[in-house]
Amino acid sequence: MSLVETFRIALGSLVCNKMRSALTMLGIIIGVGSVISLMSVGQGSQASITSQIKSMGSNLLFVSPGASSSSGVRSAAGSASTLTYEDALAIAENVPQAVAVAPESSYFGQVIAGGNNVNTRITGVTPEYETVRNFHVSDGQFVTKEQQDAASLVVLLGSNVASTLFPNSNAVDQTVNIGFSNNSRMQFKVVGVLESKGSQATGNQDDTMLIPLSTMQKKVNVSRTTSGGRTVSTINVQVTSEDKTVMDAAVQSIGDLLRQRHKVSQDDFTVQSQNDILSTANQITGVMTMLLGAIAGISLLVGGIGIMNIMLVSVTERTREIGIRKAVGAKRRDILTQFLVESVVVSILGGIIGILIGLGLSEIISTVGVGGQKMQTVVSMSSVVMAFGVSFAIGVFFGAYPANRAARLNPIDCLRYE
Repeated sequence: MSLVETFRIALGSLVCNKMRSALTMLGIIIGVGSVISLMSVGQGSQASITSQIKSMGSNLLFVSPGASSSSGVRSAAGSASTLTYEDALAIAENVPQAVAVAPESSYFGQVIAGGNNVNTRITGVTPEYETVRNFHVSDGQFVTKEQQDAASLVVLLGSNVASTLFPNSNAVDQTVNIGFSNNSRMQFKVVGVLESKGSQATGNQDDTMLIPLSTMQKKVNVSRTTSGGRTVSTINVQVTSEDKTVMDAAVQSIGDLLRQRHKVSQDDFTVQSQNDILSTANQITGVMTMLLGAIAGISLLVGGIGIMNIMLVSVTERTREIGIRKAVGAKRRDILTQFLVESVVVSILGGIIGILIGLGLSEIISTVGVGGQKMQTVVSMSSVVMAFGVSFAIGVFFGAYPANRAARLNPIDCLRYE
């Protein structure tokens, strides 16, 4: 019997039992649809996090203080006051791989403008921060060298802060009163509004304010090390290339320089690259994507068991048909192929419908908002091919036993079967 004739008979059998065939396909449809939609969520999260990390800047190294300790109890990393503005200047002068260096220091405060107010993070920055960390202005200007040198009382507002404080007017050239958590209060002039950057793992980047680092160090957080250095919370270093060799050389040069400056045998700082953060984030989201796919894959397994169950029932119902076909010359191979084709057709049709449903669910999920941000979904060709391939494999695997059982039936026993 030709393969075309076998397909015709198999399809005819499925059409004759439309409801049973549809219910059999349902498990595969749900499984494939779930795999594609859930994996799209995981891959979308990975793409979103990657985009957010890259939006921080390019070829970056982040130098952070070490951990402080008291009475033998070690605090969290970054809690010590070991990095200084002078360290940043030394890195800019002595590390050949460094293109630009942007130290920063953060504080929290309440900002008041008229009858509006907001609590937000206030970061002291230098002019280099604009290009190193991709904080560009949509209106006005960034902190200038003159304002940094003069410790001017000027401020740049994040887009959310600007719209909250000045909902009906342009924020540039307006004045705001900032009350810092050290109980000081000062009046600042708004010189610019930052471009919107959206939410990131560290929070919403539009709920922020930037002031000159010198203003922060001289008038807000007057903190110095024992050697008299002006402390900073992070030093952002932009390297000439993202090549691993160049990055490693920059890390080594920065480490050697800071150990010499701090006169320590054990590092009181940490240096982390943007690629390290990206790699860690990708590992986490990759595991999450695999977990979501595995959970959805369970329904594919259940669907396969359903196919086997229905095919076994079909073999029992069509025992006399099998006996007649063998009696008129059908070979064991023909019977085996017919039932195996029926199983594969069910799984393939279920897989195709499941793919379409999975694509639709991914589109629907992408319109759902979580925490004010829409979820990002990414359907990759690999997930579609994998889901379809698994559904085909399930049809073959779970259809093999019923098909083999049908092919091995004795024609005499089949004809006697009632």
